[in-house]
Amino acid sequence: MASLSLLRFSLPLHTPNPTRTPILPHPLRSTLHIPNPTRLTSPHKPLKLSASSTSTPVPDRLISSAAYFFPLFNGLQYGSFLFQQYPRILGPAIGPILPFFNLYRSVPYASYVAFLALYVGIVRNDRLSRYVRFNTMQAVVLDVLLVVPLLIQRIFNPGRSGIGFNLTVIGYNFLFCFVVFCFVYSLVHTVLGKTPFLPFVADAAGRQF
Repeated sequence: MASLSLLRFSLPLHTPNPTRTPILPHPLRSTLHIPNPTRLTSPHKPLKLSASSTSTPVPDRLISSAAYFFPLFNGLQYGSFLFQQYPRILGPAIGPILPFFNLYRSVPYASYVAFLALYVGIVRNDRLSRYVRFNTMQAVVLDVLLVVPLLIQRIFNPGRSGIGFNLTVIGYNFLFCFVVFCFVYSLVHTVLGKTPFLPFVADAAGRQF
């Protein structure tokens, strides 16, 4: 009897149900807690890249902007008729760049020297960024295209009167406006660190890379 009493006290007071199976984690269900990705970023506030990964260095902007003065200086000759018709308007507009233009024209064979300097020194220089090389190549291609009308004029020799002369005046005025537009458009984009894509020029420049 004493042994029975000791046996009763040694048994646990609460006996678990033998038919109840323990709850185990699902074999295909991960036990790690993964936060909801929608809580990390708000749908109304997308992630922003750092400024250093998207901004263009200042030296690249300056070199690219300076390259577009090359076709502008060579294209000013197409504005001869417009300068005669609107001297009070175009004179002050071109006045700020006249010192640089006169310096450019004072160099013997300035057009050939500038072409070689830009093409060999910048476009073919792998140490420079593609941004600088592409913009410089656009300026070079634009300048090459400006030579074509002069060759056509020398071949056909339209004279100083008649239909041929009138077509020459229209062509000169169009080319001058086109060159000024390309210069202003490219200058604004390069100063802001963006890439300008000139019509009829960007595709030809892109094939060089």
